[in-house]
Amino acid sequence: MTMIRVEHLCKHFDDLEVLSDISMEIKKGEVVAIIGPSGSGKSTLLRCINQFETVTKGKINICGDDMIIGENAKGPIYAPKKILKKIRLNVGVVFQQFNLFPHFNALRNITEAPIRVLKTPKEQAQQEARLLLQEVGLKEKEKSYPCELSGGQQQRLSIARALALHPQVLFFDEPTSALDPELTGEILKIIKKLAAENHTMVIVTHEMSFARDVADWIIFMDGGYIVEQGRPEDVINNPQKERTKAFLERFHNIRKESKLDKKQTLPGENL
Repeated sequence: MTMIRVEHLCKHFDDLEVLSDISMEIKKGEVVAIIGPSGSGKSTLLRCINQFETVTKGKINICGDDMIIGENAKGPIYAPKKILKKIRLNVGVVFQQFNLFPHFNALRNITEAPIRVLKTPKEQAQQEARLLLQEVGLKEKEKSYPCELSGGQQQRLSIARALALHPQVLFFDEPTSALDPELTGEILKIIKKLAAENHTMVIVTHEMSFARDVADWIIFMDGGYIVEQGRPEDVINNPQKERTKAFLERFHNIRKESKLDKKQTLPGENL
């Protein structure tokens, strides 16, 4: 079953074209990693799919519903509000900067949307929220406010909040970019767990090892275009396009250096 279909998507900001003829298809249970240099259009693509930006041209279908139903002289014609709301409820988004409600504690950050949007009874919403807090390792933090949590804890809370609406697709927009390496590992571990549970996910990331190990499909973008896409072992380990090779060269050099470091021994170590 196709969960996301994007066809010939373009996005302009005035005269600046930031997305050009983007087409992709994501099936149920797939994990797709979008990689590329800063400014390549990765986050803008996610924002268009999630209705945070209006598109200039093209089609988007989410879980069988057309977000864009036509086109006229002014541009794309979006579906009625009822359909757009349904589409929004089918996707969960985890942002770079957490975007938590600072005046709500952890429990209420998770329960607010289910209670207000899904009309879930408060007691049920709280029960489900506590299970989610436990799942992301924050069982003891339900009364804590975002300012009392570390960056890694805030990002784990934002993942729990996204899961609370039972979305069909999860989007992660560089979820570790604001975290130090130790906290990054915490978040990647949770995302790997979600992947193992067959959640459909689209992840914009700069973590090449993570993309290679977790994703079913990798899309490399540059300059607003999809330059190359394919299975991780093909795109990461054996890229075909020169631009992809140049982008991944630093990653491969780091891997070589890491292997050399492991082989090095201290003076006298083998005596």
